[in-house]
Amino acid sequence: MQSQPFTSLPLAPRFLANLATLGYHGMTPIQAECLPPVLEGRDLIAQAKTGSGKTAAFGIGLLHKLNPAWFAIQGLVMCPTRELADQVANELRRLARGVGNVKILTLTGGVAMRPQIASLEHGAHIVVGTPGRIRDHLGRATLDLSKVQTLVLDEADRMTDMGFYDEIAGIVSACPERRQTLLFSATYPDDIRYATAKFLNDPLEVAVESLHSAAQIEQRFYEVGFEGRDEAVARLLKHYQPVSTLAFCNTKIHCRELAETLRAQGFSALALYGELEQQERDEILVLFANRSCSVLVATDVAARGLDIANLDVVINADVSKDPEVHVHRIGRTGRAGESGLALTLAAPNEKKWVRLVEEYQGVSVEWHKLEELGEHLEAAAPAPMVTLCILGGKKAKLRPGDILGALTGDAGLTKEQVGKINVTEFNSYVALDRHMAHAAIAKLNDRGAPGPEFGVIKGRYFKMRFLDV
Repeated sequence: MQSQPFTSLPLAPRFLANLATLGYHGMTPIQAECLPPVLEGRDLIAQAKTGSGKTAAFGIGLLHKLNPAWFAIQGLVMCPTRELADQVANELRRLARGVGNVKILTLTGGVAMRPQIASLEHGAHIVVGTPGRIRDHLGRATLDLSKVQTLVLDEADRMTDMGFYDEIAGIVSACPERRQTLLFSATYPDDIRYATAKFLNDPLEVAVESLHSAAQIEQRFYEVGFEGRDEAVARLLKHYQPVSTLAFCNTKIHCRELAETLRAQGFSALALYGELEQQERDEILVLFANRSCSVLVATDVAARGLDIANLDVVINADVSKDPEVHVHRIGRTGRAGESGLALTLAAPNEKKWVRLVEEYQGVSVEWHKLEELGEHLEAAAPAPMVTLCILGGKKAKLRPGDILGALTGDAGLTKEQVGKINVTEFNSYVALDRHMAHAAIAKLNDRGAPGPEFGVIKGRYFKMRFLDV
């Protein structure tokens, strides 16, 4: 079926030109269903899985009616996690190039309040944030939501699951009654329907297919014994040789154990679970996204809001007891038209959960034996990149171009040997070709440096260190 073009929407020519530049030509199913009523000003409840294009579905509508000449917070987007808020804000900034000089602020926990307060004092058009931090700013009277025209609740089911309902209700009450409210949720059970009813005014309900096509994601199930589950994960990795894998466990204890087992066998593996310090969590995500870590072992709570591009394989080291969670897990591979592979390990006592997956998907799962993988498996390969952390970021006036210039100039690397460059407020993270990295960074150190851990960028010394996996 041919997708509808964005040119069929009543958008300004400059806005359409920017969408074309960004590669937005045909609408995804959720965009085609949502955008016409959103542009008409309707309240909306939309069910859509992560990766379906929902950010543009609400972002285009939000930006369409925004007035850049009016310096007031006209749009508010609430997300369950800091990572999702950052992704949404970055995508809105890209979309906003077709509108004018639009200021978008991110308000999330895990970072200092003072810089956020200073940014709010200078004014903004759109705020993207997590409920807890937005509520903190309201309590301090540093945030004024009285001019909000569009309120978006992104992944509403996850926010309520995480216990944010009271915060959300308080934030909604600080917004004008006459506003447009857009609620996006992967699931919309009766309890959330009842809880959010008072936030919406005669909403239109839209649902797109939440299950994944077998042509898009191939699923394979393997029976394992009560012991040897972690060894089975290692065996799958050695057989399929994926560059980037997300492995799900049901508990943080199993996360840590599996990551340790994989590292002992030579895999670049890290564990992501609740209770990690924010900086440690941020660094783990940077390492995984820039391919310095090949396997990220995570719990469902820790993985909420993650949107990692080019994910080769999802492995369910434990079967989820909730078939909807299973569908969300495997949906993190096979994005943007690419094919994906989902591998699930199930012990005999977990087969009842597999039957629930079969009922939910409406199709029998495909069972395979681990013995089919053969005995002569490839050894674990290290991740293709390593990450350099530079103790300097936006506050030190460092830009990605400055870092790339130093690496391809003084350090002698080619552009192909430099991967993603992430510049945050105080630190910068650079992915470098594993085989060239250490020798190249040694060239950035000169005799006048305060120590061997310093390198020169733009004529200034910055402390540097490689992040270990």
